[in-house]
Amino acid sequence: MRSKSVDRRVLVTGGAGFIGSHLCERLLAEGAEVLCLDNLFTGRKRNIAHLLGNPAFEFLRHDVTVPIQAEVDEIYNLACPASPVHYQFDPVQTTKTSVMGAINVLGLARRLRIPVLQASTSEVYGDPQIHPQPETYWGNVNPIGPRSCYDEGKRCAETLFFDYHRQHSLSIKVVRIFNTYGPRMHPNDGRVVSNFVVQALKNQPITIFGDGTQTRSFCYVDDLVEGLMRMMRTAPEITGPINLGNPSEFTVAQLANLVVEVTNSRSTIAFRPLPQDDPRQRKPDIALAEKHLGWAPTIPLRQGLERTVSYFERLLSETVSGEDASKKGHHPKSPPRLVS
Repeated sequence: MRSKSVDRRVLVTGGAGFIGSHLCERLLAEGAEVLCLDNLFTGRKRNIAHLLGNPAFEFLRHDVTVPIQAEVDEIYNLACPASPVHYQFDPVQTTKTSVMGAINVLGLARRLRIPVLQASTSEVYGDPQIHPQPETYWGNVNPIGPRSCYDEGKRCAETLFFDYHRQHSLSIKVVRIFNTYGPRMHPNDGRVVSNFVVQALKNQPITIFGDGTQTRSFCYVDDLVEGLMRMMRTAPEITGPINLGNPSEFTVAQLANLVVEVTNSRSTIAFRPLPQDDPRQRKPDIALAEKHLGWAPTIPLRQGLERTVSYFERLLSETVSGEDASKKGHHPKSPPRLVS
C-alpha cells in the first residue's frame, strides 16, 4: 500500500539495467515510490542492491513481454537490451521486447490514464545521411540486417506510442537516447566505452572496428537521467520525440586515446573490420531539448570517463579477489564471473 507521504508511485521497466538503476535511484531521492521491473537478462541485481532496503523501493522480476498488473502514477519504459552483443543474442526476443513491451506498458497506461515515457534510441536514425540528426529526420535504416531487431523494434515502438496518443488520447513522452556511459555499464556489453575501459585497465589491445574515424557523441548517465525526468515533467502537449545526448563529437580513435590517457594504460590499438550497418556518424541535434526541457549535458567526457574508470577498477578488483578465493578452495564449483 502506498505511503500517505508519497505523492507518486513510478514504474520503471528495465529498472535493474545500467540507465534504469540510475533512474530508480534518482526517483527515490526525489521522494517517489519506485516499482522496478526487470527480467534480469541484461539488468543485474548488483545495480539495485543498495536500494533493496529502502521501503519506497520494490523489485519485481518480470518480463515486459508479459502483461503487467500494477497501480502506478507514471511509467518509464526502458526495458530492452541496448548493446549489439545482447540484442543480437536473441533477435526475435529483442523485437518482441520492443513491440510487445510497448503494447503492454501502453495498455497499462491507458487503463490507469497515466503518462508513459518511451526510451527510444538514436538507432532509429540508422546510418544517418543528415548530420547532426534532428528529430525530423526519418532515418536510413536497413530493415533486414543484423541490427534490425533493435532498430526496427524501437521504430515500431515509437509508432505504437503515437498511435495510442492519437487514437486513445494517451499522454506519451518519447525520447531518443544517444550513446550513454557511466558506472554500472555491463563490462561485457560490447559497447565502445565499456570495451575500451576494460581493455585499457587490463593493458590489453584496444579494439577499434573500422579505421577509427567514425564519430560518436557520449552523454554521461547523470545528465541523461536528468533529461528523462525533465521530459516526464513537461506539459502534456510536449510528446517528443526529443533527442537526449551530448552534441560534443569525438572520433572512436580519439576516445581510445583518451581512455588510455585516463587509465594510464600500456594498451596498444588493434584495428578490426567494421561490422555491417555500423553508423559512420552519430551526433544529436538537441535544440528541442534545450527549448522544451531547458536541458543540455553538463559533464565533459574526461570527467565522466574518470568516474566510469573508477567503477570498473572496483569491479575488476572484486573479480580478481573472487579468483583468489576460488584458487584457495572457497568456491570450487562456482568459477567467479564479472557479473552477478
